[in-house]
Amino acid sequence: MSSAIYDVIVVGAGSVGMPAAMSLAEQGMKVLCIDQFASPGQGCNKAAIGGLRATHSAPAKIKLCLESLKAFSTWKDTYGDDLEWRQGGYLFVAYRPKEEKILKDLLVIQKRHGLNIDWYEKNELLKIAPALNPESLIGGTFSPEDGGASPMLSCLAFHRRAVELGVECRFNERVTSIIRRKGKVVGVRTDKGGYATECVINAAGPWARQLAQAGGLDAPVVPDCHEAGITEPAARFLDPMVVDIRPAPGSVNYYFHQIHPGQVVFCITPDPAIVGSDRRETSAFLPMISRRMVDLMPKLANLKVRRTWRGLYPMTPDGSPLVGRSTELEGYIDAIGMCGQGYMLGPGVGALVARLAANRLQDGDEAILQELSPSRVFGGIEALK
Repeated sequence: MSSAIYDVIVVGAGSVGMPAAMSLAEQGMKVLCIDQFASPGQGCNKAAIGGLRATHSAPAKIKLCLESLKAFSTWKDTYGDDLEWRQGGYLFVAYRPKEEKILKDLLVIQKRHGLNIDWYEKNELLKIAPALNPESLIGGTFSPEDGGASPMLSCLAFHRRAVELGVECRFNERVTSIIRRKGKVVGVRTDKGGYATECVINAAGPWARQLAQAGGLDAPVVPDCHEAGITEPAARFLDPMVVDIRPAPGSVNYYFHQIHPGQVVFCITPDPAIVGSDRRETSAFLPMISRRMVDLMPKLANLKVRRTWRGLYPMTPDGSPLVGRSTELEGYIDAIGMCGQGYMLGPGVGALVARLAANRLQDGDEAILQELSPSRVFGGIEALK
């Protein structure tokens, strides 16, 4: 065991772990962040396509993502780093009465929790995204304050800020056990040594279950595989992230947006889910999603795809994160199971667990922690997961 003693050890330096480490340091705590990869964001953060929305149906996720959006949208003015933040909004389209009803029903809870979002009929929606296929289009919802940024630039900026605040980072190091004594965390052991602490935050993404088991616990987090791709750059023609929730053979939904340099980045939710940790891309993905995207936006047929890749979604039984203290091991905090939304949830979740670890919860935090409690009874699925 090293002689160094830390107030908190964060395991994972990705979409959630890096903002958490930064926020903990802002609370005045001595923090160590450990990651098995060579640098921040090299797990699944770099596989994200950069969408940032508070447009959810679960109150806790709405509140956390509103906090995240504030962090992303003000970062450049506050700290100087260009995250390629772009406030283009999120647009959910409806081409059938079924999707129209789903989206309109969700507006009730979304507006109740402070989202700037509304339903737009066909002609108004085409003003927002003129390239949409107008045939059979009914309308859709649009949330103008959502947007997107670069996951890799963001994670590097969070890391830079964390280090400036005194966070120590150890990369290429894997936690092999969480050391416990009399039901309390007393440290962690890695493949390169050991470190003393009374608080460990699990922010290990798809590897969260293995870390929990290293502390004699368990976590209902199972990774599944999602593929994404990027085109060549094009002149700006699309502002919002476009989401089509219609199911089709092989997919539940798909979504795409044009990022700051001009490329179109796209992703699909496979059906059935592809459970496992195989991150090799497939030959089935591109034909499947390209047909759907060109049907929705015909001008996309003229763009060439540069590359595709595969990332992992750490899924929970109900599609919502697990955030909070363990009831079995004192000093252990979960910040896991982001279900593919770690990038947009990261700053909000990171700030919340920092307040939790520092015993400085704010108004509304208890309600979020209750909704996302790791010991909750799972039931149902979050509608816009």
